[in-house]
Parts: sequence; structure tokens; C-alpha cells
Amino acid sequence: MRRKLAAGNWKMNGTAESLIEIDALIAGHPSPSVDILICPPATLISRMAGRTGRSPIALGGQDCHSAASGAHTGDISAAMLADAGATHVIVGHSERRADHAETDDIVQAKAEAGLDGGLTAIVCVGETLEEREAGRALETVGAQLAGSIPQGATGATLVVAYEPVWAIGTGKVATPEEIGEVHAFIRSELRTSFGEETADAIRILYGGSVKASNAAEIFAVGDVDGALVGGASLKAADFSPIIEALESSGG
Repeated sequence: MRRKLAAGNWKMNGTAESLIEIDALIAGHPSPSVDILICPPATLISRMAGRTGRSPIALGGQDCHSAASGAHTGDISAAMLADAGATHVIVGHSERRADHAETDDIVQAKAEAGLDGGLTAIVCVGETLEEREAGRALETVGAQLAGSIPQGATGATLVVAYEPVWAIGTGKVATPEEIGEVHAFIRSELRTSFGEETADAIRILYGGSVKASNAAEIFAVGDVDGALVGGASLKAADFSPIIEALESSGG
């Protein structure tokens, strides 16, 4: 049985003042029935780790370099994230693919670096509005999966996040039917790549304007094992209802 995951991606948001939100999450969810993950800016990971301690709140990075170390000014390695207290790392987010021209090969290399550094890789995939309207959503997601998923991944080391690009930060949300179709397709592709036992242990998250008002409907869709939440994860008051909706869905 896959344990469900509520993951928050803070993106380029958060300063020391934001640490109170972690305190609120810890206080509000002392014994959650789902996994809770916050991926803050790298500047906050160590300070958050000092507060989360033995709480059920896990921390992750938003990106890592494909190399373990070296002359890469401004970059951060998986080992550095782990040293700061992270257990996960997001790779291949559409904003990284678009803003930094990250290809599937680059995303796969980063995911493999994450695994090598002892982190669980959250690999993001998703189509643009143009690809969706052209009927190429599954084709696009399939190609990203084939090119981005690290070899030798398991349910303990890999999470896949489906985030349709047109729904990220726009207020638009894919319909339950659209989400269900893509998640079922991802599960099928994972089974082809890893076999049924391993594939069925890998969690598939939905991301794209997830909030308290639509979370329950999204979590009722088959093969949705949680969510990768953006803006609604910045405040505990907004993220907590999403966590509770996931718990109510059978998490």
C-alpha cells in the first residue's frame, strides 16, 4: 500500500520569517497518516531541519546539480542538500525546464545524482497547453518519463509528479478525467519500465493549482497518491486543509 504524500514546493519564496510556518505545521500535524514534505529555498533547509527534528515533517531541495561536487558556481549538489537535512529533491520542474532549458537528459542526470546522494527524487512531467490542445499530452508525458526517470529507481527512491504546465499557478486545474487518464498512463509506463511490483510502489502526485477547495476531488481520482503544491503550501493555514483532505481520502 502506497503511503500518500503531501509535498509543498515553496519555489523562490521564504525568508527567516517564514520558519513560523514550519512550526505551525509541526504543531498542527503531530501524527499524520500521510507523509508531509516541504521543499523550501536551499537557504532555509538547514534552519528548518533544526526545527523539524523528530517531527513527521520531511524536507527537500528544489533542484540539484548532476555532479557530486566541482567548479559549478551557484549550484548545489545532492550531498549538500542531504547534509543540510533534506531527504528529497525535486528535478525537472517545468519552470526549470523552461527557464533553464533543462532537457530530459539533464533531468535524468540530476535524478540519478539525487539517488546517488541518498535522496528520493521527485521527477516532474507535464504537457503545455498547446500540446494538450493538439492531443499530444500522453505523447509528451511518455517521452519525458522515458528520458527523465533514473535507472534502478524504486518506490523508496522515486516519486513522479504530473504537473500540466498550463495549470501551474494559473488557477486552472485539470479535470478529474484528465488527471485520471494521465496518472493511469504514467502507472502503465512505469510498469513497462520497472515491472509491476516496483511500479506499483512508486507514488504519483498531481500538481497544478491544488488548493483546499479542490483537493478532495483531486485525491478521489485513481492513482493519485498525493500532491505537489506550490503557492498554497507557503502558509500552514492553506496547506493544512490539503493535508487533511489527503488523509480523509484514505491516506
